[in-house]
Amino acid sequence: MKLSDQEKFWKGKFGDNYINRNQISNRHLVIGKDLIDNRIEIKSAVELGPNIGLNLDGLKRIFPNLDTFGVEINKKAYSILKKKHKCVNKSIVNFKSKKKFDLVLITGVLMHQNPKNLKKIYKNMYSLAKKYIYISEYFNPKPVEIQYHNEGKRLFKRDFAKEIWKLYPNLKLINYGFQWKQDPFFSGGCDDTNWFLFSK
Repeated sequence: MKLSDQEKFWKGKFGDNYINRNQISNRHLVIGKDLIDNRIEIKSAVELGPNIGLNLDGLKRIFPNLDTFGVEINKKAYSILKKKHKCVNKSIVNFKSKKKFDLVLITGVLMHQNPKNLKKIYKNMYSLAKKYIYISEYFNPKPVEIQYHNEGKRLFKRDFAKEIWKLYPNLKLINYGFQWKQDPFFSGGCDDTNWFLFSK
C-alpha cells in the first residue's frame, strides 16, 4: 500500500534526525506511573511507532518479564530498536498480526498521521489489544492542524480517544489525565499531552 506524505516524512531524513532529539530514557516515570496507579498487570505489550524503544524500555523496568514488540517505520530507529525488542520495520497503517497483546501503546504518533488513515490505525489498535489500550497525544476537542518544525500537514491535534471509543463503544474507560511537561516528577520525560487508558 502506498505510504502517505506523513509516513514518508517520518521514514526519511526527518525521522532519522528525530532519533538524536529523542534520548530521554525515564519513560517509566510517565507511562509506568499511569499503569501502576491503575493497578494494571500485563505480560505482553506492542507499541505502534516506538522509535528507538524508550517507552518499551521503560515498561521493561516495571515489568521485567514483559514480552515486548514494536512496529517502527523508520529504518534507522528500527536498527536500534531491534537490538532490544522484537519488532518489524513497517507502517502502523498497514501492519497486520494475528497475535494479540495485553497492552497496545501509542504515544505521540497518532498526531503525526494523515487523518484519512486514522480509522485504519484505530482498527489495528483494537484488533491487537487483548486487554488494554493506552493513548498519549496532543489534545483538542476539534481537529486542528499545527505547524511542526516549519512544516505543514505534519501535526494534527484532536480528540483521538473519543474517536476510537466511538468506533468501539465496548471499550471501557479506566482513567485519563494530563502529563505536564513542567512536573519535576517526570524529569522532562514527557510533553504536555493527555493520556487515556481503556480496557477491552
